[in-house]
Amino acid sequence: MHCWARTAFYLLVTVLGIASMIGACGQKGPLYLPEPPVVEVPASAADIGSDVPNAPVAPPESSATPDRP
Repeated sequence: MHCWARTAFYLLVTVLGIASMIGACGQKGPLYLPEPPVVEVPASAADIGSDVPNAPVAPPESSATPDRP
């Protein structure tokens, strides 16, 4: 004999699976967290004559939590 509950369960799983795949379409944005930008400090009047270039300085750390899905 044919079990209608099993058929309804398979249909429900199939519909929910297809709906989740369709819902995932069109997601935009980077797939990774971008690296923080490097901020360069302008040369002061005393450093203009030196041969050593300025080292890039990283921005201060933020206390806010990053946005993650």
